[in-house]
Amino acid sequence: MAQRISRAKATIRQSGVGFNVPESSERGDRLGAVLHVLYLIFNEGYANSAGPALQRLDLSSEAIRLARAVHQLVPNDGEVEGLLSLMLLTDARRAARSGPNGELIPLDKQDRSLWDRAAIAEGVALVSTAFARGAIGAYQLQAAIAAVHDEAPRAEDTDWAEIFALYGVLEGVSANPMVTLNRAVALAMVQGPAAGLESLKALERDERIADHHRLHAVRAHLYERLGETKLAIDHYRKAASRTASLPERDYLLLMASRLAQPD
Repeated sequence: MAQRISRAKATIRQSGVGFNVPESSERGDRLGAVLHVLYLIFNEGYANSAGPALQRLDLSSEAIRLARAVHQLVPNDGEVEGLLSLMLLTDARRAARSGPNGELIPLDKQDRSLWDRAAIAEGVALVSTAFARGAIGAYQLQAAIAAVHDEAPRAEDTDWAEIFALYGVLEGVSANPMVTLNRAVALAMVQGPAAGLESLKALERDERIADHHRLHAVRAHLYERLGETKLAIDHYRKAASRTASLPERDYLLLMASRLAQPD
């Protein structure tokens, strides 16, 4: 990495291109690139994609720090507010996401008394201000979804109909397979697991996610809810074999093992 940085510095020095403030016409694209990088850094910190640790606090905390810095520099941008809100509302659950041995605890099983209420209040205020500006973007919509989860006192109090509606809007703003996958989960919570499974068929031909561990994990959960135990076990095991995160793998194998146990 040090060598790459040195080469980049040399290239810039030789080019004679200075670090000038971009023209106003360029700022939107450049700001969008910055926000996307911060979003990726935060996601990798909150849900480590590989290795023994479920989370990397160094990455998620740094992403939040940098998002705050951007918000100070661009205080009236709805998507900057939306991204910072999303980070805060998501990070607020961090203490409840893992058990004493680092094991993964899913959202519906978390002890919500461990959630950071100050971070939730700040995140809700930010996304409310962002929505009041009128223009709605992808980060604002994701923050709104996170707020619905965080404001539910219990898992069973979650307003899944609102979440499903927000994912529908998000698909129109920023369509991608993960949004479609999450919308299918919300649909299953509103209309039942069969409806959720039916909506997943649209992802079977998408090479970006067709064999992704998260798609198999969602299928497994929905088949379990339908009482299709063998199919659920099969997909939990497929999901486990396709993730590089050890806590995720262990959780998925535990779910498969629990279903495989005779009554």
